[in-house]
This record gives sequence, C-alpha cells and structure tokens, in this order.
Amino acid sequence: MKKKLLIFIGKLLLLATMLIGLFIGFVYLGVFGHVFSEKELKEFKNETASLVVSDNGKIIGKFFADNRTNVEFQQIPKDLINALVATEDARYFEHEGVDSRSLLRVLVKSIILQQKSAGGGSTITQQLAKNMFGRQRYGFLSMPVNKTKEIILASRLERIYSKEGILTLYLNTVPFGENVLGIEAASHRFFNKGVSSLKTEESAVLIGMLKANTYYNPRLYPDHALERRNVVLDQMEKYGYIGSDGADELQKLPLELDYANLQSEGTANYFLVEIKKEAADIIKEINRRSNTIYDLNKSGLIIETTLDYRLQQYALQAFKSHLSKMQQRLNKQYSRGQDKKELNSLVSREIKRLKLEKYADETKVREMFSWEGFYSDSISIRDSIAKNLTLLHAGFIAINPLDGAIKAWVGGIDFRTQPYDQIFAQRQTASAFKPILYASALEQGAMPCQYLDNDPIVLKDFENWEPQNYDRSLGGKYSLAASLARSMNIPTVNLFFQQDFNVLQHTWDNLGFSQPLIYNPSIALGTATASLYEMAIAYSAFANSGKRIEPVMIRSIKTAKGEELYSRSGIQSGEAVLTQSTSGMLSAILRKAVKEGTGRSLNSVYGVSVPIAGKTGTSQDYGDAWFVGYTSNLVMATRVGASFPMIHFNNGSNGAGSTLALPIVAKTLQKVQKNTGMKRKYLRTSNSQYYTDALSCPDHIDDSEFEKFFDDIFKDKNTTFEKASKKAKRQAKKEKKQSWFKRVFGKKD
Repeated sequence: MKKKLLIFIGKLLLLATMLIGLFIGFVYLGVFGHVFSEKELKEFKNETASLVVSDNGKIIGKFFADNRTNVEFQQIPKDLINALVATEDARYFEHEGVDSRSLLRVLVKSIILQQKSAGGGSTITQQLAKNMFGRQRYGFLSMPVNKTKEIILASRLERIYSKEGILTLYLNTVPFGENVLGIEAASHRFFNKGVSSLKTEESAVLIGMLKANTYYNPRLYPDHALERRNVVLDQMEKYGYIGSDGADELQKLPLELDYANLQSEGTANYFLVEIKKEAADIIKEINRRSNTIYDLNKSGLIIETTLDYRLQQYALQAFKSHLSKMQQRLNKQYSRGQDKKELNSLVSREIKRLKLEKYADETKVREMFSWEGFYSDSISIRDSIAKNLTLLHAGFIAINPLDGAIKAWVGGIDFRTQPYDQIFAQRQTASAFKPILYASALEQGAMPCQYLDNDPIVLKDFENWEPQNYDRSLGGKYSLAASLARSMNIPTVNLFFQQDFNVLQHTWDNLGFSQPLIYNPSIALGTATASLYEMAIAYSAFANSGKRIEPVMIRSIKTAKGEELYSRSGIQSGEAVLTQSTSGMLSAILRKAVKEGTGRSLNSVYGVSVPIAGKTGTSQDYGDAWFVGYTSNLVMATRVGASFPMIHFNNGSNGAGSTLALPIVAKTLQKVQKNTGMKRKYLRTSNSQYYTDALSCPDHIDDSEFEKFFDDIFKDKNTTFEKASKKAKRQAKKEKKQSWFKRVFGKKD
C-alpha cells in the first residue's frame, strides 16, 4: 500500500513537473505575450525627464511623461547600494538573477503554509524586470505567468549586464510614489539634493520606501518612515555594512526632510510655463532641421535658463514678507463699515453672474491659500468668493537691460491656486507711464531745466477735467526734472500739450507696448494699460542708452550626455529707440525721483544705498500700485493689486506705489546689497555724470521770481546750469544729426 502511494505521488510529481515545464515553455515561446530578447534588453532606455536649471546650475523644474532622472553607478553612494542589497536581496552578488533559496521559501511558506509574513522571493534583478516592463493580467494565471516572465528576463539581464549595471538600472526605474520614478528624482523630492549627496540615514529612508512607497512616505507618515529606516539600518548592521555603534548612532537621529515638489511648490513655476513653450518651439525646429526625434518630456534634455536662483529666492521672500502684512491690512479694512457693504454687494453680483444663487450658502471643505501656509476649512461659496476678491495679487520681473536675460520671474502669489501670470496682466500704468511721456518730450528737444506751469487748469474740451497734484499744491513753475521726480500731475499735463502726440505714440510703440494710445490728456497721468513684461522692456531702454532689447529666457539646450543642441549668449545689439542723451537725462531724473521724490523710502526706510533710478505709480483710487527700479545692469518691475480694481486700499499710506509695490523691490535689493558678488553684478551705476549736472536748477520757482531767475542766469555766463545745459544740448543735437543720417542713408548711430 505504501509502495503504491509512493508511486502515485511520484507520478503526480512527474506530471506536475511536466506541466510546469510545459507552462514555462509556453511563457518562453510568447504564448502569454512577448518576452523581451537579450538584444531588446540591451537597447532598453528609460524615458527621462528633461531638467530645467538656473544660470548657476540649480534645478528649478522638470518636464516629463514619467518623473525620472537617470544617474550613473559612479554617482550612487556606496551606503545606498549597501542598504539596498542588505534589505532587498542579501545574496545579490552570489546568484545569477534567481535566488533558489528564496524561491523555495516562498513556495513552502507563502503558497503551501499560507504565511503572509514569509516575505517575497524576487531578487533585485527580478524586481528590475518588473519595473522595466510592468505586469499584465492573465486571470487566475496572472501571478505564475508574470513571475515566470520575470525569472526568464532576470536570467537574460544577468547575462548582458554587470551587477553594477543592473543595480543602476534598478535604481533608475524603481517607483517612490508621488509620480516619482528613480532614486535621483526621489532624492530631489524628499531631500532637495542629488543622490550623490545623500547621507547614510537618508539613503536608508529612501530604500525603506521600496517596501511600500505610500505607507513609508516620510512626508505623509514620518513615524512609519522612521521605523522602517531603522529596520534598514539593522539590516546593514546584520550583513556587516556598518558597525553596531554606527547603526545605534544613526538610529537615534531624527527624521529630517527638505521636501521639494517642483511641480506644485517650485521656485519658478510661472517662469517654467514660458520656458516650456519656448523650449518646445526650439526642439521642434531642431528636429525639423536635423531630422531628429528629441522629445521635451522624454529625452532627458538639460535646459539652461537665464534665471538667477538667488535673486528669485530673494524676490519670493520679499513677496511673503511684505504681502502677508499688507493682506492682513486689506482684510481688516473689508471686515467692517462701508467697505464691507461694498464687498458684499460685489460678491452678490458675482454669485448672480455665475448663477450660483441656489448654492451660495452651502458649505464645503476647501483648500485655502494663506501666507502662513495652506489649510482646509469648511467655507461657503459666498465666503470663498469674498476671500478671493480681497486677495492681493502681485507680479515681479527682473531683466538684464544689456542682454535681455530674465533674472527673476514671480508671476503670482501661489501657482497652485492662482495660476494666472500677473506679469502679463494689462492694467492701468498710472504714474509709471510718465517716464515714457517725458522721454518723448526729451526726444523732441525738451531739457531737464525747462519749466512747466503748475497753475490750475480746467480742460473744457475734455468734460471740464481738472487735473490735480497728489499734494494739492498749486502755482509757480516746476522744472521738467522736478515735475517727473516729484510726479507732479499739472505740469505733466502741460507737458503733454506741448509735444506732438504722434511722436509720443511712436515712442510708446517703439518701446514695446502692445495697447494703442488714445489721444486724451488723461493718458499723461497713466490711464493707458500695459503689462509688467512690457514695462520691464521699456525701462530697459532707459537703462541701456536707448536700445530696445528682446527678452531671453533660455541660454542653451543640451542632451543628457552634454551635446549642445542650442545656444544663445552674448550682448544683443538691439534697435535704438531713444537717443543716448534722452536715456541719460531720463535716468538722471529718475535717480532724483528715488533720492528725493516718491521713491525715497528705498534708502530712508529700507537702507538701499546704491543709486537706483525708478518710478512709482498709483492708479485711480489705489486700484494698482507700481514700482519700476533699475541700474545699468538690472531692471526690476512690480505691480500689486486685487483682481478687480474696485477692491483696493482706501488711503495712500497702504495703497500707493511707494508703500504697496516699492517694498517688494526694496526688500529684494536689501539682500542683493548684502551679497558681495550679486552687488557687484547687478548694482552698478552709470558714469555719465554730466547728465546729472543737467538737472542743476531749482525744482520750483514762484511766478514772480521766474523772470528774475532767467535774468540772473544770463548775467553769469559761467553758471553750472548753463554749462551743463549747453553740454547736454550739444550731445542731443549731435545724436539727432546721427539719427537723421541713419534715416536718410541707413547709417548706424
């Protein structure tokens, strides 16, 4: 009886072996789908994310189908390799792709004895096969088919790749959750550094995630991650990769992350939107010209931008520091009295416009933005609309006026919840427009010490409009320089009537503005609309002796191996849109505006000691606040305001350009000024001193003293004013003659 039983069992085992062999044969022959050959495995390439870097090599973003950045074996720390082997496959360097002991353990414990804690039997090589090609569904045969495929592929991988090559492929393909693939991407996500810089305990955290990348996610479940990290360190000690003392010390360390999700919380996400558009066009042209198939999302390209990472960080810090304070003030203003009634009325109109009357008071848990951090709260549609309406938005752009390189780009307060880029928003320019008007006047022969009336005027042809100065002052005459430096309205309107409007329109167009100018004296005070992007280009011409620049965002595009596909560098020649004398005199006046006029808090409050030229702007009823400041090497433009201009501060101490916009530039410059290298790079001043001398005349003269002033000037032929004025006039005359020759004969200035 026993003999018959043994014979029966033997036959069953033989039959099972034959069936297993037949099954493996079917899998091998591709009955259950294609099994990759050794040749195909050799040609395997991961799709790799393209990296976007700042001008000093800091990663600021990625473009990807799969968020993966491949690394070479030499870049991977030894401790990370040791952690991986000790935890996932202790006999990795002994087997040839399949660990028979592990397979037997799984067969007996997991399948026969049904022990869930028995552990997996897959080697690192088998896991690599799974990561490379995934798993398919075959009904109840899914597990055996997929496992068999992985065993076959593992054996082939071991024949064509070295052990180091397999480890590199594995670490480049392994998923870490959060749409992150590969060790390099994971290192940047959780520790904001490249894999080569990982510490032993950080390596253990990432290797620990491989068991269950959500459960052991150190951001979501730090306690789980810490416990798992220490298990990995125990494994490293067990297999002799670290000593017991070293393991104990590392296990006592707290879990420290430097989480950096570039897609939702990156340093320059608004900028990346523009980079992606431009890079896609460049790659398309490269492929057309060279018959290549580069893909921005898959080819692992390196896109070097013009952005200065430190300057960008300084601007972001200025946003948070200043706007968080101003937001509190605006919230307080609209929480009571007449302002609250006006807000409620506007909210009701919005609800009606959106046809949400039935649901306006229903509450729902929503993620909310605040400068203190995101939070979830149960809030009604009505209250949510009110909150959004009173949100202060802002944009900031910094550009090198010599080569057009964009050095900083902050398109809003939060890309995730407020994706519209404020740098492109068209808003009333207010007094930030005045330098364009004055530049046009200087182009037509006006001089800084020409005087403009400050007597009250009523414009009957324009609905009896009566312009008024901000300080309500009247009478006497102001020099052209003082009129702009002090942002005087009545003298500015008089200047508007003294010049040819066609020339003003020509200047406006040449400086790069897209919106048409409509003839009306109110445009002298800034009723025309423009964007921050356009304003930065225009003011660049004031800073660089009159050249219109073309903004540059991308310096170069290279392959992952360093082959250069595209390059753009060097100083642009630029089209001359203003004479050198005009830009020189205007810059001198705008330095006076910062030193003595509406921008004086730059020095007196914020301690920016380097001479800066600049102009504030405050639109009607404080709807928008502007400030544009510049040196010969950097133009910075910012604007602050709510989505609707009807939501605004009700006084100048909060809502004027000097108090709402200027501090963003000032706080940025504070940090630049403290950084010796950046100060030397960006805060250079012009050497054209004679343009400053051309301003050497009294700012204001009473009407009764006006004739006496000019009598005194012409009695003394050696006055500073006359000498400076004559010198500036000679320079302007010379340049206008050169410009005439250029127009007639096509000669360059």
